[in-house]
Amino acid sequence: MNFETYYPYAFALIIAIPFLVFVRQFVYKFIEFKNKEIQILSLKSNSENKLQAYERMTLFLERLKPANLVMKFDAALKPNEFVFLTEKNIQEEFEYNASQQLYLRLTTWNNVVTSKNNIVQLLHKTYEETNNVKDLQDFKTVFLMKYVEESDFISDTINDMRRDIALLN
Repeated sequence: MNFETYYPYAFALIIAIPFLVFVRQFVYKFIEFKNKEIQILSLKSNSENKLQAYERMTLFLERLKPANLVMKFDAALKPNEFVFLTEKNIQEEFEYNASQQLYLRLTTWNNVVTSKNNIVQLLHKTYEETNNVKDLQDFKTVFLMKYVEESDFISDTINDMRRDIALLN
């Protein structure tokens, strides 16, 4: 058997094997690098989504404060119309922001829901206690005073959210 005819093939194989090993290592390292880059971008995006969720819920809670609620709507409304429109506005804004619960801690989300429910209850409780008041300004004053008498659960929730954000960073 004559091996001389196989020398060019053996030489080409000896040259090609290190090159193929090098290319293989390069491709695997490149894929590994890209996977790490995707993970970092994913974490960054997730962190940004969480911060945006906390921002939106903070804005929602600020709008829930009675001092801001009483500034809404026309002064010519009757108290029952004000209660209806305010509750409707709160519910619409809450539903708009409900998707943010995906990025909040469960206890934080529960505190937001509790704050919303407490404001709606306070609104109804004030209306029931002042059902003979015909002037909207008097109703708003009583509503604000009743909120001041209770603990400031909205500010407490916002402070809890600040602590959550500090833990994210």
